[in-house]
Amino acid sequence: MRIDSHQHFWDYDPIEYPWITQGSAIHGSFKPADLEPLLRSAQIGGCIAVQARQNLKENVYLCSLAEANPLIQAVVGWIDLRSDNVEQQATAFKQLPKSAGVRHVVQDEADSKFMTREPFRRGIAALEKHGLVYDILIYAHQLPDAIRLVRDFPEQAFVLDHIAKPRIATGEIQEWASHMREIAKYPNLSVKLSGMVTEADHLHWNSQVMEPYWNVVAEAFGTDRILYGSDWPVIRLASDYARWVETVSRWLEVYPTSDQEKIWGENAQRVYLSRG
Repeated sequence: MRIDSHQHFWDYDPIEYPWITQGSAIHGSFKPADLEPLLRSAQIGGCIAVQARQNLKENVYLCSLAEANPLIQAVVGWIDLRSDNVEQQATAFKQLPKSAGVRHVVQDEADSKFMTREPFRRGIAALEKHGLVYDILIYAHQLPDAIRLVRDFPEQAFVLDHIAKPRIATGEIQEWASHMREIAKYPNLSVKLSGMVTEADHLHWNSQVMEPYWNVVAEAFGTDRILYGSDWPVIRLASDYARWVETVSRWLEVYPTSDQEKIWGENAQRVYLSRG
């Protein structure tokens, strides 16, 4: 099965989702029924639903959707990794249908050393015993701390979202590329080929502009640790679904079919669906 490893669902509420700009292409509610025809057209059979709110209600909401929709293969939810009750929260989340991983929106944290703080690291230490993947959501300048995190927890499965959000719109690549090659040395980390178009010029991006970033990811991680993802519906800010699939397809066509299928879905199945 081909799997979109990164997308979101929400019932829009301005209080719950303050980061969604009114009048934008993502202003509104987005449900499995909205995504299904896009996946079907792209011959993608399932998806991984990822948190868009940092509260425990998000877990119940997404896992309820997953239970009712076979399309949703797994859920990456949220627990408060800094809480004294992190063990209880992890246990409760694992009891929900299709729970597979958690994520924290580290990119928005005012504390530049957030990932180095003891409460957060204590929370990360609690995940492995519960079989939960940790999705790393950061900007490129936060990669040095992410490298240390992945290094210090070798038994924890990590997935780096959106290739760490390099500044594609301004063409910055060298420092990001160096850090990506370093973090890729750790086999407990995979990376999502997602979120690139929204880091590029929304109106003028093309495959050629983004290809140097793809080449770094491909070289550093190889076909065994790259997961296709769309970041739908956020991708709507810069692209339609079909255009992104076409772009990725063009990049992957140089590989044997067996390697292409790893990126399109087999790696996501291994990372998110084959854990206890």
